[in-house]
Amino acid sequence: MKSILNKGIIALLIFAFTACGEFDDLNVNPNKPVAVDTESLLTSALRDVGERVLSNTRIGPIYAQHIGNITYTEDDRYQAVQADFSAWYTATLADLERIIELNTDEETSGAASKSGSNANQIAAARILKAYFFNILTDLWGPMPYSQALRGGEGIFTPAYDSQSAIYEALFTELEEAVAQMDGGAGVAGDFIFGGDMSEWAKFANTIRMNMAIRAADANETLAKAQFLDAIADGVIESGLMYPFLPEANNENPWFTEFRTRTDFALTEMFVNGMKDLGDPRLAHYADPTLNSVAVGTPEIVGVPYGLSTPSTQPPNVSFPNSSFVKAQDAPLAIFTMAQVHFAMAEAAARGWTNDNPEDHYKAAIKASWDQWGVSYDQAAFDTYYNQSGVAWDAGKWDQLIGYQKWVALYGQGYEAWTEWRRLDYPELVLPEDPLSPSGGIPKRLIYPATEANLNGANYEAALGLLGGPDSDGTRLWWDTK
Repeated sequence: MKSILNKGIIALLIFAFTACGEFDDLNVNPNKPVAVDTESLLTSALRDVGERVLSNTRIGPIYAQHIGNITYTEDDRYQAVQADFSAWYTATLADLERIIELNTDEETSGAASKSGSNANQIAAARILKAYFFNILTDLWGPMPYSQALRGGEGIFTPAYDSQSAIYEALFTELEEAVAQMDGGAGVAGDFIFGGDMSEWAKFANTIRMNMAIRAADANETLAKAQFLDAIADGVIESGLMYPFLPEANNENPWFTEFRTRTDFALTEMFVNGMKDLGDPRLAHYADPTLNSVAVGTPEIVGVPYGLSTPSTQPPNVSFPNSSFVKAQDAPLAIFTMAQVHFAMAEAAARGWTNDNPEDHYKAAIKASWDQWGVSYDQAAFDTYYNQSGVAWDAGKWDQLIGYQKWVALYGQGYEAWTEWRRLDYPELVLPEDPLSPSGGIPKRLIYPATEANLNGANYEAALGLLGGPDSDGTRLWWDTK
């Protein structure tokens, strides 16, 4: 994989030069280069799964309250709730749109086909675009979608689409992308699936499954149909992990954070809740405090969350685990089997399937233990499972799934915060002096100021689609509780 990533970086540099053409040939259109390298564009976009999604340590894991700051607690108090999304469009999504264009245009499709069949490249780009757009709309709400990425048509101030419309469009996009796969050569530059289009199809179906569960309270008819169809078409059968490298060029983000500083620790609420239940994952989530190790009595201790006047002396708290979480090449999850089984448990609890919801709920917890390398036997699992607050109760399915899913999503910050917003479990801690405009735990990110300044009319229309002010306290479409 290291060679693929390095090849992608080199190819990007080559592409930048070859696309310009020779100065003595004024008839060459620089916007339609003869020498194309869609392989490097796909590699770049896939890297952004790690660099834009999983490497976000300032919003997702902090707003989900898995992680807290030790001294500089402004992020815990939601100082960064207004955030810019422009780079997602100008870099990541633009790369994927370029792949589609180069494989569609008759002048460039032949050269592009060296990186896989045209249809398969377009399908992969469409799936990855849907993945990123789903994250964007789940963070902000209404977003530029149908008019996005159309600068070539002169649309530089795109209109926003409602979140419900984006969801419907993404369901269609994912279905059509899988349907257009043609059995030809798989995509090159793919260091996650190795160019295996059947795995890309499972990825697309898993995105649909996850979106469907998220939309369950907002549009149950659509959500149920999409969920059942996605499961029938086939979702992931093992954890989908992002492979970070043992080198600075593509290293685990928590390793980067702790390279020279120790700013983050697991939160007190997170640690104490797992301790109370004797959850064996805790030892794989966090390291014992340095002081406790020094005196020979290792103990995991969480940091209080969101203090307005934190101690000037570093507290004796536990950092993310040095082997499972923040090793330089420790992988982080994109989708897990725990997510699949939690989704199946919820679908059964809602009456969408005839499955036993408890069977999937148990399987989800076991899958999470397996993901984190917990060694256990059936007796050990039963001891944990049979406790009050863990054992299945059909009348409290949302509370039970909400807590267990929140615990299992450690390392998937955006997803953990999003699922907490949807299910409202567990009860998180309100910081002492929140800096969010709403005064509460954010329900969404606020649009960047540039949208109001440079895309004003469409920004104002977006607030109508949002159904409330551009505040972190305005609930998204699927957040109905």
